[in-house]
Amino acid sequence: MDNKDKKIADEVILKVSKEIAIKFIEVGRLTPVSFETGFPKIFETIKETVEKS
Repeated sequence: MDNKDKKIADEVILKVSKEIAIKFIEVGRLTPVSFETGFPKIFETIKETVEKS
């Protein structure tokens, strides 16, 4: 994967992570207070999953 593809992949992962975080906030599993620690966990989990496949 070249640098341009990696940048695009990271942008997609970021967008997906954001959507999941929004859903978690909507259902009460993530709060604005816990966002600082919760969002990086969501992002890293998705990134690891994508890199494994």
